[in-house]
Amino acid sequence: MSQNPFDLPHDQLPDTIPVFPLTGVLLLPRGKLPLNIFEPRYLNMVQDALASNRLIGMIQPRDGGMGNHPPLYDIGCVGRITSFSETEDGRFLITLTGISRFRIAGEVPTTRGYRRIIADWSTFAADLDEDAPCDLDRASLDGTLRAYFKQQGISANWDSIAQAPLDRLITSLAMICPFDAPEKQALLESPDLNARAKLLLALVEMAVHQGGDNEGGGARH
Repeated sequence: MSQNPFDLPHDQLPDTIPVFPLTGVLLLPRGKLPLNIFEPRYLNMVQDALASNRLIGMIQPRDGGMGNHPPLYDIGCVGRITSFSETEDGRFLITLTGISRFRIAGEVPTTRGYRRIIADWSTFAADLDEDAPCDLDRASLDGTLRAYFKQQGISANWDSIAQAPLDRLITSLAMICPFDAPEKQALLESPDLNARAKLLLALVEMAVHQGGDNEGGGARH
């Protein structure tokens, strides 16, 4: 287990948390998510989080929901504000470090514009385990990833990728790769790291194969 003094045991995670609905944005346990906060309601959310336990839940709206109160997916991931700065024009630049997934058990009224939910943590105790095994073949991932990054126009430091622990690499790739919202949600809801790694590889392979098919048909890239 982590020795971070700010870590909370799973049974001490709060009953309610603020949530930030954002389509296509994924936070996973131990992942790091930078955010640029500028809407007044989310400035309020960050201020209130900093004044309490620094926890904010990231979750996707369903079907790219629009408006102030779109329907949400059932499962998100809570993160702790681990870095914070304020810009001269009144924005907040924060980094959330993922702690645990949650399931929405209900929603509570708020007065500061942002949404707050009742969080059910009961099925995600393993998210705090930093020694989760992963048996994905790294060589297979590396070869497919190179093709995928080239196809997507993503630059990468391959030396750093080669040196990264596999669990951290899977988490980072799942968060940064430009998958669509349902694919991001499927990665989030994978039961464990091993299942997430296999799904990640399948999504990357599928994108590479589809890209090759499109290229053969004369599509522009």
